[in-house]
Amino acid sequence: MFQDTPPAPPAQLSEITVTAARLPPAAADAAFSVVRLDERVLERSARLDEVLRTVPAVSLFRRTSSLAANPTTQGISLRAIAPSGAGRTLVTLDGVPLNDPFGGWVIWSQVAPESLERVDIVRGAGAGPYGAGALTGTIGLTERDGGGVLDLSVGERGGARAAGSGSTMLGPVGVTLSGLYETSDGYTPVRGSAAGAADTPLDLDSRSAALRVDAPLDGLNLEGANLSQRAATWEEDRGSGLLNTRSNASGHSLSATAAKAPPVDGYGWRLQAWRIESDFANSSASVAADRSTTTPANDQYKTPATGWGLNAALRRRVSEFAGGRLEWEVGADARFNEGETNEFFNNPTGAGFARGRRAGGETSVAGGYVDGSWTGGDWLVAGGLRYDQWRNEAGFRYEYTLATGAPILDETAEDRSGEVFSARLAARRDLSSLLGAGYAWRAAAYSGFRPATLNELHRPFRVGNDITEANSALEPETLRGIETGLAYDRDGIAWGATVFWNEIEDAIVNVTIGEGPGTFPRAGFVPAGGVLRQRQNAGTIEAWGVELNGSVQATEALSLNAALSWTDAEVDGGTAAPQLTGLRPAQAPEWSATAGLDWRAMERLTLGLAARYESARFDDDLNSRSLEAAVTLDARAEWAASERVMLWAAVDNVFDEDVEVSLTGTDVAGYAPPRTLRAGLRFSY
Repeated sequence: MFQDTPPAPPAQLSEITVTAARLPPAAADAAFSVVRLDERVLERSARLDEVLRTVPAVSLFRRTSSLAANPTTQGISLRAIAPSGAGRTLVTLDGVPLNDPFGGWVIWSQVAPESLERVDIVRGAGAGPYGAGALTGTIGLTERDGGGVLDLSVGERGGARAAGSGSTMLGPVGVTLSGLYETSDGYTPVRGSAAGAADTPLDLDSRSAALRVDAPLDGLNLEGANLSQRAATWEEDRGSGLLNTRSNASGHSLSATAAKAPPVDGYGWRLQAWRIESDFANSSASVAADRSTTTPANDQYKTPATGWGLNAALRRRVSEFAGGRLEWEVGADARFNEGETNEFFNNPTGAGFARGRRAGGETSVAGGYVDGSWTGGDWLVAGGLRYDQWRNEAGFRYEYTLATGAPILDETAEDRSGEVFSARLAARRDLSSLLGAGYAWRAAAYSGFRPATLNELHRPFRVGNDITEANSALEPETLRGIETGLAYDRDGIAWGATVFWNEIEDAIVNVTIGEGPGTFPRAGFVPAGGVLRQRQNAGTIEAWGVELNGSVQATEALSLNAALSWTDAEVDGGTAAPQLTGLRPAQAPEWSATAGLDWRAMERLTLGLAARYESARFDDDLNSRSLEAAVTLDARAEWAASERVMLWAAVDNVFDEDVEVSLTGTDVAGYAPPRTLRAGLRFSY
């Protein structure tokens, strides 16, 4: 049929996007020391902990990355106050803790940087929704909601890596799949004339995968709410740098989150449940004086652990309140952990293990909080209060003779419990009317706590000839602190300066109580060159510090950034460990700094440099083993083959610096990776 007018255009269907169930960042965050790392920073590192190291004074327990670090040293801490193998920082992925339920460390390969949209580093103890574990701060990871990326690369010493993340919509349901595989023949940490036949490479084989499904809850009369269900699995197997030593860490997790973001003058909420199951195996050995051989000293063949938790939050936004905007949140959370170590030990002749050990228990912490902020005119005022109860229960340690099964040690730890109040208060003022546009001032005071992990309470361990005993009587460590800062951000120039004071009470520290050769109660024989330590609540650690950062967008093609951290930390061992009074905490450098440059040399070519400096640090509590200062430079070149395809090449440790990461009692140093060349191909959509 002939028509005088054109037909109506077909109906246009709006694009449906379902995001992960999460509450948006709280307005109160702007009053605290928050560093945000975006996708541009994330895409330049193969491991998540290396991304975090771009912020000064953020590091694992030792001066190395998860490429080479044993899982027991992969705990992360902020501000170089007192690094710990268990970590003094809570790490979460969309609200779910990633810290291991047995040891508190984080297996960083369980999350590929490619799967993340951003990382928020909150420096300073957590109150409010953060809760237990956020002693020196919180690291919040946010997973991608859309798009996708795949990165394929190879590197020296047998390195190969494939990692990616992709999202799609299946009707009203969003599906996000991510994964990582990495392998390396590794490098040998002891070099030069000190190395012997017993020194072997730190080879690595790691893999992880995660699936998240997001669905709207409109059909349940919960308009605007989403449900996210996530399942993940991971495993990494690595050499430990010595003959007859290896470690393996594995686990899987499940979580379910329902959430609704609060509208203006409305309520939002979150309900979340999660469960983590992990296992850890680790073998250690004593080393001959000439480093020609090793003798198996311990075989921790399995450490099954389970952690699970619940949390709930109700948030309200009010657009008009006392001349400003009010946002408040009330909530509660609970975490439960149980696990045990199973191991063989005592091999005095090298003919085989003579004894076995089982040790473990249960821990829990549960609490409630109220948190809020008010924004009006030039001011933002924020505060929060928490109450928590902690418990250590069912602790035991059983040692027996392998040949007969006869018991040698059969102990039951006393159940312990307590309560902790923590709080935070902060203010931020826009100083545009006083100093000009772009200036802002803030100040904050806070407190927080970290209960001892099952690993610290119940698992003795050995590194080379050094032995560290557990302590089932450990109390939670607590922190209080204050800080103030000034910042500027305008016209491509940004800088910030923060001064802080922190004090950790009842700090959990590995305290030296004997030197080898000799035989000690419970620990047994300590060989020559080795020391015996025990985890103890060793008095207090007080730290003053200054943090500076700045960035300049010099031209459209050139940007520069730099940051500096100075921390003066000192231990007061009190009556528990007077030998530590006046000393610096182990593994805590006084100075650290980073600097970077990005230059778009051509339309398709981008060049980047990144430098990192750390002053000397001590490898032990008695400050007798000093690790030299270190500076490294990394370089990267990227070629945009098309809008969606990029080729890149990178050189880590360009000048092949020898960076000390450990030192034995006989002055044998272990080192971070030498110069390494990597190249890859990156696809995105």
